[in-house]
Amino acid sequence: MNTSKKIVCTVTNDLNYDQRMIRICTSLTEAGYDVTLIGFERKNSAPIIPRPFKQVRLSIIAEQGKIMYLHYWIKLFFYLLFMKVDILCAIDLDTILPVYYVSLLRKKKRVYDAHEIFTDLKEVISRPAVHKMWLWIGKHTVPNFPVGYTIGECYAEDFKKRYGVDYKIVRNATILRPVTIPEKPEHFILYQGAVNVGRCFEQLIPAMKDVNARLIICGKGNFSDEAVALTKEYGLEDKVIFKGYIPPAELREYTIKAWVGITLFEDTSLSNRLSLANRFFDYMHNGVPQLCIKYPEYERINSQYEIASLIESATPQNIAYALNRLLTDTKYYNTLQENCMKAREKYCWQEEAKTLTEVYNQL
Repeated sequence: MNTSKKIVCTVTNDLNYDQRMIRICTSLTEAGYDVTLIGFERKNSAPIIPRPFKQVRLSIIAEQGKIMYLHYWIKLFFYLLFMKVDILCAIDLDTILPVYYVSLLRKKKRVYDAHEIFTDLKEVISRPAVHKMWLWIGKHTVPNFPVGYTIGECYAEDFKKRYGVDYKIVRNATILRPVTIPEKPEHFILYQGAVNVGRCFEQLIPAMKDVNARLIICGKGNFSDEAVALTKEYGLEDKVIFKGYIPPAELREYTIKAWVGITLFEDTSLSNRLSLANRFFDYMHNGVPQLCIKYPEYERINSQYEIASLIESATPQNIAYALNRLLTDTKYYNTLQENCMKAREKYCWQEEAKTLTEVYNQL
């Protein structure tokens, strides 16, 4: 491999909190590539946390909606047009257009990193005009990205069927580190990640009425205001605690001290049903049993190592029953915890990074 090769990855996330991209860019840097991660700057963005790779934020005039995308795409297009780069990587459909056109104009190699089945997100399919736009973008671009990777077998099968591309699998697995499970005087429940539509907060929050533990939510998103309103509606302000964005190092402290983790997605979109979330592995690596819905990727791993309580559907009753069992059934809980410590040896970033570097080395 030529160690001078320059890779540019493009996102719309906050650069400080996107743990998958931090892992990806760090691993590619360690493999000898010169890596730059580009995102946009929000009004309340905290200063960039130094990383082993370069980071760039582009200012935008709006933080949501069509104006945000249009302005960011234009700025990103011209930024990419004139920077030194060998390989351009688009992260999901929301940055793929400028990457695609710049790669054509400059005759640069391109890669697609699919974290989601973007065209089937609930917030996309619920708006027909928006859905139609993203469907066109996907059909127009993804078949022209023959090299790419995604987060699980189900997603890879869907992309093969939908676009005719054969993508590698790079799971969102956590870095394997030595870990000692601490004493846990408080048996609190943890949700970490985006507080977005489709993450079952409408069912999880009322379920907490019948659960004798606190729910701590680390993250923000497009459902944050509604989640806070639901908490007030059910009188659970002392039981459901919102921490907002938490830096990765601090989040690890919350995770390892948690008694149960939450990984719930509504069955309202194909992207949710076929998902394999980052937090699933974060809980696993910290020896934290979790609550999941019985979707294919979670069922596949749970059949090898039972690390989670799988429910058929996310009703408040199902959620409360499963959480109470995890809180009170010591034998069951200890079995899941022990299996987490075994599973983390197989499902870890050190193994996934091997596939990641192979994708770029072949270019």
